[in-house]
Amino acid sequence: MCMNFADIQKQIGILNQRANFLHVDIMDGHYVKNFALSPYFIEQIKEFTNIPIDAHLMVTNPSDFVKMIATSGANYISVHAEVINKEAFRLINHIKECGCKVGIVLNPATMFEITKHYIYLIDKITVMAVDPGFAGQKFIPQILEKVSQARQWKDKYGYQYLIEVDGSCNGKTFRKLINAGTEVFVLGSSGLFSLDSDLLVAWNKMIDIFIKKTKK
Repeated sequence: MCMNFADIQKQIGILNQRANFLHVDIMDGHYVKNFALSPYFIEQIKEFTNIPIDAHLMVTNPSDFVKMIATSGANYISVHAEVINKEAFRLINHIKECGCKVGIVLNPATMFEITKHYIYLIDKITVMAVDPGFAGQKFIPQILEKVSQARQWKDKYGYQYLIEVDGSCNGKTFRKLINAGTEVFVLGSSGLFSLDSDLLVAWNKMIDIFIKKTKK
């Protein structure tokens, strides 16, 4: 949702050659007080991209959206742990039956242990480094402990999930996130799109910053 929508086809072309995922935020105006993208948006961009699309559902009733999003062309469907406990296993199985990989998202104040009974089923765990719903928020450092815990469980039990952080991934936080065990970075305004109006220039700047901040 941080892209320049007037130049979106060109920007997706640039990301196709460089990024590992396209992260699509879907907001219902209820779970978070904001509206963002939709399954129709995924359907529109699918023909222009050759990398996996991760649909991040910031919605109160994710089961209402799963089939629609899977049909639109998403590869991952990521749902918030805070809203799925009453149907976690049914929902996870439904996502898999629709041919998508499963992501679980944890808000900054949500304990990692909430996932322990189904964590072996998931393909990606996303730790929010800001409260969900709006771009440009300040990084919450307490989430680093949660990222480290996800890394420890992955190593100890042989889980296969990717460890992702969403929110305020930028030059000020790259080193901390790497050290904690982050494997996937969701790049928004501060980490990528605000670095230059030309996305290719912005990407190269981001890579330079990342290398400088994380090299030992």
